[in-house]
Amino acid sequence: MAGKIRGSRVLLPGMHWIPFVAAFFMAPLAFGESALERVRVSDDGDHFVLTDSGKRFVIWGVNYDRDTNLRLLEEYWIDEWDSVVAHFGQMRNLGANAVRVHLQVASFMDGPDEVNRESLGQLARLIDLAERKGLYLNITGLGSYHKHEVPEWYDAMKESDRWAVQVRFWEAVAATGAGRSAVFCYNLMNEPVITEGEEWLPGDGFAGKHYVQRITRDRAGRDRLEVAAAWAGTLVEAIRKHDQEALITVGVIPWAHVWPNARPGFYSDEVKDHFDFASVHFYPRSGEIDRALEALAVYEVGMPLVIEEMAPMYCTLDELAEFIERSRGIADGWFGFYWGKTIEEYRGETNDDKAALMVKWLEYFRDAAGAL
Repeated sequence: MAGKIRGSRVLLPGMHWIPFVAAFFMAPLAFGESALERVRVSDDGDHFVLTDSGKRFVIWGVNYDRDTNLRLLEEYWIDEWDSVVAHFGQMRNLGANAVRVHLQVASFMDGPDEVNRESLGQLARLIDLAERKGLYLNITGLGSYHKHEVPEWYDAMKESDRWAVQVRFWEAVAATGAGRSAVFCYNLMNEPVITEGEEWLPGDGFAGKHYVQRITRDRAGRDRLEVAAAWAGTLVEAIRKHDQEALITVGVIPWAHVWPNARPGFYSDEVKDHFDFASVHFYPRSGEIDRALEALAVYEVGMPLVIEEMAPMYCTLDELAEFIERSRGIADGWFGFYWGKTIEEYRGETNDDKAALMVKWLEYFRDAAGAL
C-alpha cells in the first residue's frame, strides 16, 4: 500500500513519543462542529479520504461500549440522555474524531419480525448528536453482550432463521443511518467466529459480557470460509438495500496474534470483497510488540486497515504507544476506549491504581490527538 506512511521513529524513554504521534493526528482533527463530509475509501483502495475535499482521513476514535458502571448504552441512553450528550462532548474534547457504539439484538428486535421503533428513534437521535459534535460513528450491531438478556426465541433459532433476524436488524439500522454523513461504517458483528458448538455465545465471556459470537453452530459439511462469505454477503446485501454510501466492515479477533501461522478468515481472498476495510482488535502483550506488529501485517490485504480495539490491558502504556507509532505504516485508524468518566474525575479517585492508569491513558489519547 504505497499511500501509507512507512517506517517508524526511534522512541525515546518516558513520554517523548507524544510529539511524534500528535503531529501525525493533527490533520484529521481540522473540522469543527459543522456538517461532516462523508468518509470513503480512496480511489486506489489504500486509505480513507473525505468525499468532497479529497483530504486523507485517519481515524482516532474510542469505543463507547459501556459506561463506568458497566451498563450498556441502551440501558441509559433514553432516561439519561443528558449523560450521553455530555460523554460525546468529552470524547470530542479529548481529540476523538470517531466513536464506536455497540447495538444489542435484544434492544432492537422485539420478535423475529418486529423491530423496536423506540430504539431506532434513539439511534437517529444519536446520529444527530454525532453530527453536531463532529464525530463519526462506527455502528457495530448484533450484540448479545449480556447473555441473560438474549431473547429465548432468538437463542433457540436454527442458523437460517437467525440470519433472517440479523437481516431485519440490519435493514432497520441501515434505513435509519442512510444519507447521514456521520455514519462512518456499519460493523456487522463484534468478533464473530465460525467454530461449531451447542452455544451461540461460546465460553464464559469476559467481565460478565459475551463479546464473541458464533455465526453457525453446525457447518453441515461446508468449508468455514464458505460459511463466512455466505453470512457476510447476506448481511451486506441487507444494508445496501437502504444505505449505498456508508462503509461496511467486521471486527475480528486477529488469530495470527494467537497462532503465528494463522491466516485471516473474514479477510481471506474468499470473503474480503464483501467489506470496504479490515477491522482487527489488538491487545499487545508486554515484551511482544514485534510479535503484535507481525500479526497486524497479516491483515494488510489490499484495503484500509483499522485497529478497532486497543488498550494497555496486557502491556504498559508506553508499549501500547510504541505499537501505535510503529503501526502507522499499516493502519489507517485506531479505536481506544472511553467510558464516560473524565480525567479530572479519575484523578479524584485517590489510591486507586485503575483510576491512575485511566488518567494516563486519557492524557495520552488527548495529547496524541493534539486536540488541546
